[in-house]
Amino acid sequence: MPGTGDPVAPLDDSIEPGKRLIRLPADKGLSLGDRIANHFTRLTWRTPLHALRLKGRFPLKLLGVPADPVPGDTRAGMAIRAGHFLHRGLKLPVKEIDFAALSVAPAFADYLHSFAWLRDLAATGTRADGAPIAEALVRQWLAAHGETVSEPAWRADNAGWRILFWAAHAPLILSSSDLVYRSAVLNHLARAARHLDRVADKTRPGTGQLVAWIGIVAASLLMPGGEPRQVFGEAGLRKVLETSFYADGGNIARSPQAQLDAIMALSMLARVYDMRRMEVPPFLQEVLARTVPALLGLVHSDGGMGNWQGSGATPAAVIEAVVAASGVRTRPLKQARDWGYQRLVANKVVVLADAAPPPIARVTEAGCASTLAFELSDGDERIVVNCGGAALTGATIPADLARGLRTTAAHSTLTIADSNSTAILPNGTLGRGVTEVELDRRETPQGSRVEMGHDGYVRRHGLIHRRLLILSPNGRELRGEDMLLPAPRSRRKGDKAFTLRFHLGRNISASLTADKLGALLRIAGGPLWQFRTSEGQLAIEESLWVDGDGRPHPTEQLVVTGAAPAGGASIGWIFKHIG
Repeated sequence: MPGTGDPVAPLDDSIEPGKRLIRLPADKGLSLGDRIANHFTRLTWRTPLHALRLKGRFPLKLLGVPADPVPGDTRAGMAIRAGHFLHRGLKLPVKEIDFAALSVAPAFADYLHSFAWLRDLAATGTRADGAPIAEALVRQWLAAHGETVSEPAWRADNAGWRILFWAAHAPLILSSSDLVYRSAVLNHLARAARHLDRVADKTRPGTGQLVAWIGIVAASLLMPGGEPRQVFGEAGLRKVLETSFYADGGNIARSPQAQLDAIMALSMLARVYDMRRMEVPPFLQEVLARTVPALLGLVHSDGGMGNWQGSGATPAAVIEAVVAASGVRTRPLKQARDWGYQRLVANKVVVLADAAPPPIARVTEAGCASTLAFELSDGDERIVVNCGGAALTGATIPADLARGLRTTAAHSTLTIADSNSTAILPNGTLGRGVTEVELDRRETPQGSRVEMGHDGYVRRHGLIHRRLLILSPNGRELRGEDMLLPAPRSRRKGDKAFTLRFHLGRNISASLTADKLGALLRIAGGPLWQFRTSEGQLAIEESLWVDGDGRPHPTEQLVVTGAAPAGGASIGWIFKHIG
C-alpha cells in the first residue's frame, strides 16, 4: 500500500472443499419512484437552482500535486501530440474536436470528459511539450461545460475521474500565467466537488458510484478548508465500498475491467493522502488488500486477463502497472467464493471457470450469460477462451456485435436450443435465467476438480446443466463432462438439441481427426494439444476473440452438437497436451 511500506496482503487462498449453493442476489431493480426521482434530479441539473448550489468560494491554488501511480499509454500520448486522439481503434483530430457536440462512441466520450488522456500525454515528453496542448483543450472543454451541467460531461464518474486526473496532472493544465484561465480551472474543481456532494449517493451502484465518492474525498484533500467534506466523503466512501465488493474482494458487476478501474481509482486516492502526508484510512487499505488478489485470480499464465463479463483480454503490462500502483504484494485468489470465479493451476496451465449466476441487472450494462464457461491457457498461449469485449464498444465493436458477445454462445460452454442460459432482454438488461449455481470444489490425487451446475434452462427446457472439470496434477490433461439432467418435477417430453462450444485462442489452428470425434490444435512454435469428445458431432467453425483494446481477432471454435432425450445426456471430452 502506498505510504505504508508496501505490505504483503493476508490471503486466504485455500480451497473450500465440499458443496456450496450460490444464489443470485435479490434484484428488484430501482423502484418506479426511485427512477422518477433520479430522472427528476438529472433534469434539475440545468436549472438555475442547481447552478446556484454549485456557486461558492474556489481555491487560489491546490494544496499539492499527487503523483499519478499508473504510467500512461505512450502510443496514445504520441497520437495527441501528432494531432489526434486515439481510443480503441477510433481517431479524432484535435483540431476538429467539439466538446459541446461529441459524435464519438460513449466510451471515447468518457475518455475525453474524464481527462484520462492527460496521463497519456504526460507519458510522452516534458511539461513544456505537453502543457500548451493540454491547456488549449481544457480551455475548450471549460467553454462548453465549465458552467453548464449536463451528461455525460458531468456524470458522477466522469466528474470524479476528472478531479483525480486534473490534480495528478496539474502541471500540464495550471502552468499558464493567465490568471483568468487558472481561476476557471480551480473554480470548476470546486463546482465539480459540490456537484458530487449532491449526486454521488444517487448514482447507479458499482464502480461509477465508487469513483464519485473517491472524487469527493480527493477534492477535500486538494482544496483548503476541506475537513468537513473529508468527514462526509470518507463516510460515504466507506459505505459504498461495503456495497460494491463481495467479501472475497470481487466487485458486484463481476467484471475484471471494473475491478481494474476500482483498484486504479483507489490507488490514485491513496496518492492524494500521501501528498498531504496523511495516513491512508485503514478501511481503504483493507479493500485494496482484498481486491488485488481477486483481480489476479482472473489472470492467465501470460499475465493477461481472461475475457469475462464484457471485459477484453487486458494485457499483462496494464495489470502489472495497476497492481504495482496499489502497493499490494499478494498471490492470485484460487477460489473467489462469492465473486464466483474458480482458478485451477498446474505448472504453466491455468483454468478459469465461471461458477456463479450473472451479475444483477442494475449494476451492469454489459452483463453476460456466461455461467459455467471456462478458459484454458498453457504458458503464453490461450487454448480455450471466451469471445469477450461486450463492454468495449468502439470502432470495431458496434452495438449489435456487443450484444452478440454477451450471449451464452459467445462463451465456452453449452447451450440448449440456441438459447441463452440467462435472457438478454431487448432493452439490454439481463432477464430470467440462472438463479442458483451448485458448486463442489476439491483437490484430489487425480488433480484439481470442480463440479458446477445451474438452473438456467429448467424453466424453459426442464433440464439442469452440470459441468465437471478435472485438471491433472501435471497440467497435461483437462478432462470435462457436460451433463443435462431432468429437473425435479419436470414433465418435459421429446429431444432437446444442444450445442457445446469451445472458442479457441487466436494463435490456434484446428483440424479434425478422421473419425470426426477429435481435433488437433496446432500453435506455431508452441505446444500441441488434442481435443476428443465422446458424443455428438464435432465441427470447426469461425469465431472471434476480443483483445484488451477492444479489437476483435478472427479465430476458430470447436462445436459439438447433439440431442438430449427426456432422460438427459452426458458428453465427456478432454483437452490433452501431446507435444
